[in-house]
Amino acid sequence: MPAISVQGLRKSYGEYEALRGIDFSVEHGEVFSILGPNGAGKTTTLEILEGFRKRSAGEVDVLGVDPADGGRPWRRRIGIVLQQTAVEEYLTVRGAIQRHAGYYEKPRPVAEVIDIVGLNEKANARIRTLSGGQQRRLDVAIGIVGNPELLFLDEPTTGFDPSARRGAWTLVHNLTGGGMTVVLTTHYMDEAQNLSDRVAVLAGGRIVAQGTPETIGGRQTAAVRIRFRLPEGVAVGDLPVTALVDENGTVEFSTDDELHVLHELTGWALERNVKLEGLAVERPSLEDVYLALTAGEGGTP
Repeated sequence: MPAISVQGLRKSYGEYEALRGIDFSVEHGEVFSILGPNGAGKTTTLEILEGFRKRSAGEVDVLGVDPADGGRPWRRRIGIVLQQTAVEEYLTVRGAIQRHAGYYEKPRPVAEVIDIVGLNEKANARIRTLSGGQQRRLDVAIGIVGNPELLFLDEPTTGFDPSARRGAWTLVHNLTGGGMTVVLTTHYMDEAQNLSDRVAVLAGGRIVAQGTPETIGGRQTAAVRIRFRLPEGVAVGDLPVTALVDENGTVEFSTDDELHVLHELTGWALERNVKLEGLAVERPSLEDVYLALTAGEGGTP
């Protein structure tokens, strides 16, 4: 069985349907990212999976249990890192983690958790003295101290500078390297690209795309762009394709028939013994596809 199985999940607020029948599954040991604009239903989905919000319809299974009926034994198997976690600022890092470890029967050793999240040098520091990135690492420490099988991360790096985000990515890689399953929401396409085994794109309460970052990025939602320098002595009208050339002599055009067009273009160049310097093929990135799929979506309340 997968770690998570969701079928026909719906959530309504009065007459408004925020989640409109979504389906996905998460395998054990993978990182699954839920992407979408603000209000698309990402946090609502996580809260249903975590057992904090009731669904209106559909089937949900998390670690073999319906979250709506999940009791204490089930909750000990999951870890949750909210967008903001309230921890008393006068506690030390070690003290805060130690306190939360006491809530579990078989927690991870506190020293091990501090090491995993990279807070060794701040172990005895008061929480109020931590930077934003360090506080977020503490949030993760509290989320994993119970040694969960499954960890939920809700927008874990919002507001981070680039260095702190890279550090958080390394942390997630370390966790999944130990076999933990991770479900996260994020606004950052590079984050999803770097961390995820698979992603689901939510828009308007529906999943509009699902798969690996590479397969979603390879969708033909946006045409492939081809660029090269115009060969010396060749006019743009001589080319076997319809294209534009800029003031620097760079030819650029788009096509949804990449293989055929490249075959025609390179065959033409070989016949005339001309070089296509700087030939580059730019496929749609995950961000390109995400923007195309969510265009015009203001999200849901």
